[in-house]
Amino acid sequence: MKTTFVSIFIALVGTNLFGPVRCSAEDPLASWRDGETKTALIKFVDEISSEGSPRFVPQPERIAVFDNDGTLWSEKPMYFQALFAIDRVKAMAPSHPEWRDKEPFRSILAGDLVAALSSGEEALLEIVTATHSGIATQDFTKIVREWLTTAIHPSTGKRYTQMVYRPMLEVLSYLRSRGFKTYIVTGGGVEFVRVFAEEVYGIPPEQVIGSSGKVAYEVRDGAPTLVKLPGIHFIDDKAGKPVAIHYQIGRRPIMAFGNSDGDFQMLEWVSSGPGPNFGALVHHDDATREWAYDRASHVGKLARGLDEAPRRGWKLFSMSKDWSTIFGGN
Repeated sequence: MKTTFVSIFIALVGTNLFGPVRCSAEDPLASWRDGETKTALIKFVDEISSEGSPRFVPQPERIAVFDNDGTLWSEKPMYFQALFAIDRVKAMAPSHPEWRDKEPFRSILAGDLVAALSSGEEALLEIVTATHSGIATQDFTKIVREWLTTAIHPSTGKRYTQMVYRPMLEVLSYLRSRGFKTYIVTGGGVEFVRVFAEEVYGIPPEQVIGSSGKVAYEVRDGAPTLVKLPGIHFIDDKAGKPVAIHYQIGRRPIMAFGNSDGDFQMLEWVSSGPGPNFGALVHHDDATREWAYDRASHVGKLARGLDEAPRRGWKLFSMSKDWSTIFGGN
């Protein structure tokens, strides 16, 4: 997840109908097809978590980081955060009659997203500022949670948290069963993802790292309140990801999972560590059960990572070849 598109949308969330997946002792990766990829993943985890193994890694150092959009859940036709912001424009429109004659709001209300986003970052920033600013953080959390219980994906008809990848939920559960601490490191909004990360992924909010907007402390009606302000505080994308990991975790992870060139520096940093390490990219190559895209995509572009993964020893998780199931309900 990646590019300046996601950097501007600083908020992401959901509630899963299935909840965090618990791995089976018989087959911790039951939604994975048997083959080289599954074998390599299990072998690495077994070697570094088995005492007496020459590659043993003490439990405090077993840290794994995961991108969110396109790695743990879908990201088409655009990042779910963008769809949330667009829906907020529509919901707030009755209180803003001036939007009927002002772009990009006029085009959004007319259903013309191409025209609404024609000015690029300027339009995106205006949408986010209008829909995410001046609101208390607890109220934002409530709005996001309510949206995820009712909003429907425009292409699949599913709720957004029904579009979480079951094979990756199994990876999260499997790693935690072997003493790992799992983190989300996303270019999306940290406040958005924290709303649903524990319920959906089993990852508590303090283990979610993401882009953030400015926040201020105020006393409103006698109550101490944190208020979302216009402006960007930190963009957790590309080179920002290793920096954020350093600031918030304080250890170099030994496993990293992404899906696009926005995750390249995170995988590069993790795989350059002094001990055992594992890097992987989810490759969206299943046009039947999800989408097929990589080099030419405006969302989740994967070009450099696709070219360099073999040389760097990173695994490519092929949706079409490696996953017998993609979404939790299938």
